[in-house]
Amino acid sequence: MHSVAILVLDHVVPFDMAAPQQTFAWTHLPDGRPAYRVRLCAETPEVRADGGFTLRIERGLDALAEADTVIVPGCSPDAAPPSARVLAALREAAEAGTRIASVCVGAFVLAEAGLLDGLRATTHWVAAGELARRFPRVEVEPDVLYVDNGQILTSAGAAAALDLCLHMIRRDLGSAVAANIARMSVMPLEREGGQAQFIVHEHPPVPRGSALEPLLEWIEDNLAHEVTLGALAARAGMSERTFGRRFREQTGTTPLQWLLRARVRRAQYLLESSDHSVERIARQAGFGSPTAFRERFRKVVGTTPYAYRTAFHGRRDASAAPSSGPPRRTARSLPGLRSVSRPASGRSPRPRRRRHAALR
Repeated sequence: MHSVAILVLDHVVPFDMAAPQQTFAWTHLPDGRPAYRVRLCAETPEVRADGGFTLRIERGLDALAEADTVIVPGCSPDAAPPSARVLAALREAAEAGTRIASVCVGAFVLAEAGLLDGLRATTHWVAAGELARRFPRVEVEPDVLYVDNGQILTSAGAAAALDLCLHMIRRDLGSAVAANIARMSVMPLEREGGQAQFIVHEHPPVPRGSALEPLLEWIEDNLAHEVTLGALAARAGMSERTFGRRFREQTGTTPLQWLLRARVRRAQYLLESSDHSVERIARQAGFGSPTAFRERFRKVVGTTPYAYRTAFHGRRDASAAPSSGPPRRTARSLPGLRSVSRPASGRSPRPRRRRHAALR
């Protein structure tokens, strides 16, 4: 079973700690087995939390050495700098190949440990300028929800931690498991936010109960065919102008953009779950040509269909691992993804020497 250690520092922000703790703890494989073992750890048995209460933590820093993933939540401005012991434990975990992620201003702790040197990173937009000023070797991206360098990941404000957790779960276990935990968490499978999101499922989101619901479901069933604005307006019984206005009111986007995003989502699913050629997938998703498909896919997802398939193909079956736990896969980054960012230096994650089974 994949082990997740959440490092709780003094004046920890409770939501930053609880969001990943609950998300990973709720994640189960299709056969009902838990996918992750989550442990809180700290330098001292008692830790003050932002908000005026104290937490008792059962595990010490030794838990970092046993974990497959370490998550560092943010702390309030009242927090003292991380101790030398904490920084050393994080560096040792990184040297062992452990996946390490930060939530919000937890990125400052990773930067203090030197783990972000030469890498792209993000944090809460309010603190992005300070992170860049204090750590000039870090390439700060203030306008994305999260950045994945393969081994080292960072997320923006607290809510972005959920996006990052879903991304890691999908990277580990596939989109079907991630979609299920998204529903359990009552959160959207994808958000607009400066980069493409990768949590997809068989059917793109539809505004349930809206007057357009039957039409949008019809579009989903006919993505492979030519779909024009005039045909959609006629099917909805409206003029094109009225249809365009009503569509934006109920979906927040234009009919063309909704259609293109639905086609890209269909292509993502086919790239993950089939061995069809890119040319065939282009036709099945409704793109006029493989060239048009590649261009649109890269614009929306931030990488090529081939690179996407290399990263995610077959993950839907990863949850069928034997009872001893999901199979270990070596961490890797996916070049070109807006939320999966490779540093300019090209630094690759170090090989793991982990004793426990992991997911990736």
